[in-house]
Order: sequence, then structure tokens, then C-alpha cells
Amino acid sequence: MTLVLFSNLRSKDKSHAIERLIAGSTPNQDFFFMIILSILTATFGLLINDIAVIIGSMLIAPMLYPLLSLSLGVVMSDPKLISRSFYTIIKSFTLGVGAAALATLIFSDQLSELTPEIIARTITTVPNVMIAVAAGFAGSFALAKPKLNENLPGIAISVALIPPLAVIGIGIAKLDLAVIMGSFTLFLVNVGGIVFASMVTFSLMNFYTKRREAHKVA
Repeated sequence: MTLVLFSNLRSKDKSHAIERLIAGSTPNQDFFFMIILSILTATFGLLINDIAVIIGSMLIAPMLYPLLSLSLGVVMSDPKLISRSFYTIIKSFTLGVGAAALATLIFSDQLSELTPEIIARTITTVPNVMIAVAAGFAGSFALAKPKLNENLPGIAISVALIPPLAVIGIGIAKLDLAVIMGSFTLFLVNVGGIVFASMVTFSLMNFYTKRREAHKVA
């Protein structure tokens, strides 16, 4: 049953998934602008300890796409797609952390002490690891299934990539090494879980057969 679940995917659905994934992770100005807006929204939400604002910030940024694109590149053994995705991730990280740090410095009067929402993003637990892995499976599976595409925003919220980035910036602005290391560890765990799980999913779906097509699209 499991093999059927991953193998009953039409060729044109794979092609559509590749096109959407690569387009969604293209390192252009629009992509990075949305990343910055998302990080700023998350930062302000963390500073005022507003969970609704934090959740909303995760709907703005397409951070999930370059991670899935990186997994696809590894599965397809495509150096161009791997380097392209890695560049997008690193630049998004740099811009996001920088924006969060700057916003915290400007509005430092809003943070007399660490809020519970900030502290929560400095702790990594086993459930965090399992959430990241589950989200990686869900994200890659939903991407390849046209009828499940609308589930991607919910998956992006569940894995929570943006808030840890914002907390890293907050920690840098406050020169708090414990906050920086704690949130950075959580971010790495999320990234690792997503990439690992999506690599497994793309392998089971035999996306390697679309290697030439993906290279052309990229």
C-alpha cells in the first residue's frame, strides 16, 4: 500500500511540481522582499508576545520552497539545482537575521525582558524534531499531489521556520549568546528534518527520472 501511495503519480504532475517548486524558490528580489517582510512581522510579534501575529508571519514567506528544492536537487544529483537552492537559503537566512536584529535595535524599548514566545524558540525537544520530519514528508507529498497543494500554507505554519530566524536576530541585537545558539539549533533541526524527509519522499516518488527536465527549468 505504501509503494502505491508514492508511485501512483502521473508524469505531468511531477513536471508541474518541479516547475512550481523551482519557481517558488527562485532567488529574485520578490522572494527576498517577502522573506524580509515575514521576518519583520515575526519579530514584532515576538517582541509583543502575540502568537497570532507570529502565525501570520509564517504565511507570508515562501521559506519552505528552497528547502524542498534543495532536497529535489540532492535526489536528482543536480549540482546546479543544489547550489541554486543553497544560495537562496543562505541569503534568506542572512537577510532575515539582519532585518530582525535591526528591527529589535530600533524598537528595543518594546523588549524589557525575553517574552515567553521568544524563549519557546530557544528550546529544541524531540517533538520539534518529529514535527520537522513530519512537515517535510507532508510538504513534499502535498507539492506532488495537485489536490493537496492548498495544504502547503498549513504545513509551513506547522514547521515554523521563520520565528527561529527572527529570534536569532533578536539575540544578536541583545548580545545574548544563549538565545542565539538556542534558536539557531532549532532552525537547523527544522531544516534538517524537512530536507531529510522530503529527500525520502522524492526518492520514493522516483523524481530522479525528471532530472533533465528539472535542470532545464532551473
